[in-house]
Amino acid sequence: MARRSRPRGHIEQLPSGSFRAKVYAGTDPLTRKRRYLVETVATASEAERVLTRLQHEVDENRHPKSAITVNQAIEKWLEVAKLEPTTRERYDDLVRLYVSPVLGRMQAAQLDAEMLERFYARLQTCRELCTGRTRAGHACRPLSASTTRKIHSIIHAALARAVRWRRLGVNPASAAEPPRASRADPDPPTPAEAARILNDAWADPAWGMLVWLLMITGARRGEVSALRWRDIDRDRSTVWVSRANAETKAGLHEKGTKTGARRRIALDPHTINLLDAHRAMWWDRLAVFGAKLDEDAFVFSTTPDASKPYPPSSISQRYRRMATKLGLRSTRLHSLRHYSATELVAAGVDIRTVAGRLGHGSGGATTLRIYAAWVEQADRAAATTLSTIVPRPIPAVGPRGPYATIADDLRDQISSGALAVGARLPTVAQLAVAYDVSVGTAHRAMATLKQDGLIQVARGKRAVVVASAPSPP
Repeated sequence: MARRSRPRGHIEQLPSGSFRAKVYAGTDPLTRKRRYLVETVATASEAERVLTRLQHEVDENRHPKSAITVNQAIEKWLEVAKLEPTTRERYDDLVRLYVSPVLGRMQAAQLDAEMLERFYARLQTCRELCTGRTRAGHACRPLSASTTRKIHSIIHAALARAVRWRRLGVNPASAAEPPRASRADPDPPTPAEAARILNDAWADPAWGMLVWLLMITGARRGEVSALRWRDIDRDRSTVWVSRANAETKAGLHEKGTKTGARRRIALDPHTINLLDAHRAMWWDRLAVFGAKLDEDAFVFSTTPDASKPYPPSSISQRYRRMATKLGLRSTRLHSLRHYSATELVAAGVDIRTVAGRLGHGSGGATTLRIYAAWVEQADRAAATTLSTIVPRPIPAVGPRGPYATIADDLRDQISSGALAVGARLPTVAQLAVAYDVSVGTAHRAMATLKQDGLIQVARGKRAVVVASAPSPP
């Protein structure tokens, strides 16, 4: 006797008078429960058509295989996605702040293009997804187009992986259109503003050297932060950019460059001379403690032995304070990269050379590989061109930095007798607190007095006055 097969679906009438089509779709691999495709319509004839469509979706394997939620899909995608630590932290924050509260508990199969596009539109109206009604203590803050596009890419990638793993039939985010990317407006400083930036920055020679290198090379802040002395080839007048520092919640993290490729940037003779002076400053500072500058030491550091790099966030914050004080149009550090690019292009340098010099992913990579010799020659010409069009800083009159102020104050106390021969000076930590400077700046003030023969410094001991200073004229 032939065995009757179980019907694949049926239609039932609800107490409201509507009709519900229901089709068996297999077992949920996550919960091990039976799954059904269900859809409610107004008439019996329409229910028949829906029943046939749902059966076809099961036959063609286009139905969702599980009741996976949006949060579950994103979590499983993040487990296997290869992301930089900073990118992963950024994605975690976007999911926690914007995706999970609204879409997180929803079944991924229930999403559609209309729902996602309306979600993106509301985010660009107010990141808190308010109703639009005015209320006390609330001001709408729209989410930028670039951030909203990141949210779309997260959802799209997570659901695409769910489809590949047969947890979902189709990817609803594929039909959704993300917001259009906003047009970039770099707004680089003018030559006059660049001169003001450099003149102000060179009041502290170490900071001035950092700003000059950012402007002359177009390097990113993380790339300059990761520079070590071994990366600078003085004989060939080049600097190798192969790493970058990024700050995560766990601390400073060294990684590859943004494009993942190393690049060699030509330096002009003036920049080489400035780097020589900067290196000599570090040699003098370490000589106070009987130490030598190691090739693995960082070019820009906040510690006396140059063992720790200048944090990228500190570079941006200090530049923002300086730009605000100078009243510049743009206070973003990124504008220095655009200044380098626009000046090179305006000077007639080939766009491919500019792209390769600044480390862009397209426009210069192919040229760098195939025409390596030509690019090196063109890049060296670009370095010379840029060094001539970037305004040179005007030498500061008087003390060039906070360290000189500290040294002058101590020198005055020694000459006046307030600090007699044999007296012990304050520690560098005490000087740093008293003058609101870094410990490295206080160390440099001590090195200046030692070089003048006024104090004696020994490791682990406080500095002692060994000679009286001549009275100032």
